[in-house]
Amino acid sequence: MNATLPTAEALRAALAALLDGLPPTQAAQAVDRLIASYRGTTPTDAPILRDRSDVAAYAAYRMPATFEAVRSCLDALREAAPGWAPATHTDIGGGTGAASWAVAGAWDGTRTTVLDWSEPALALGRELAEASGIPGLRAATWERARIGTSPAPAPTDLVTVSYVLKELTAENRAVVVDAAAAAQAVVIVEPGTPDGYDRIIEARDRLIGAGLTVAAPCPHDDACPIERGTDWCHFSARVSRSSLHRRVKGGSLSHEDEKFSYVVATRFPTVPATARVTRKPQIRKGQVLLELCTKDEALQHATVTKRHGPLYRAARDTAWGDAWPPPEDD
Repeated sequence: MNATLPTAEALRAALAALLDGLPPTQAAQAVDRLIASYRGTTPTDAPILRDRSDVAAYAAYRMPATFEAVRSCLDALREAAPGWAPATHTDIGGGTGAASWAVAGAWDGTRTTVLDWSEPALALGRELAEASGIPGLRAATWERARIGTSPAPAPTDLVTVSYVLKELTAENRAVVVDAAAAAQAVVIVEPGTPDGYDRIIEARDRLIGAGLTVAAPCPHDDACPIERGTDWCHFSARVSRSSLHRRVKGGSLSHEDEKFSYVVATRFPTVPATARVTRKPQIRKGQVLLELCTKDEALQHATVTKRHGPLYRAARDTAWGDAWPPPEDD
């Protein structure tokens, strides 16, 4: 069963129930400080989430976006390996557990362990998981660990590392990626910025060097064809904003778009996309323009016109980040 939508709704309900009493001024101040931390360029050796108010503000501000970004990455993994499901999952630097919510929405019965160095984040994560009513989340284990310096986690099928590498020094990033590489499948997500992309490429290289193969978004294990410094590979996920989310972020729109870069790598065979749509498709009269990263020809511009028949109709429904061409049963 794919419980993605019920899980997303459960997350919004759990956040509203636990955080609706957060004083707006306190929330806004905490969010401003967190934004400054996440947009800064200096890694820290101390938890960014220091206390309950920080964690509550973070959960309202970031969990919905992190959930949607990780959900998109897991969708790509499920497309590349439709018959695979993880029995165990470790969320390294998982904080309040957004990635674990996405895993619970993708597969039933996965046993999750969340590792983080912030006890307030783990505590609120436990509360949110308990309020979810989702068995997999309610059964999750929450453990304090100093990310990048603690012993490697126990063997597991799936490791997620979402929006964590930026907080670490280069040395600790290498430790985390190397520890993650022992899993059967690894999903690493970073902000969709040039420096976030750089960290993803660094992690991708280490995963390949450790014997894993890339399942998504790349259609190949070769070097990224994008010339560094001229562009970067990133994708977008639509995030619905609840009234609480809009209040904490000071916004009025009912949605926002989360930009992210990612890599999925595995130790088992997968069927990567033949090509990946790397930009929002441009729909023109009688044609659709696609920017693609391909298995054989690196970056490619493709024009799909009405004369392509069903493929043209499929192109009009294709989104940024999708595999191309779409599966035949779509």
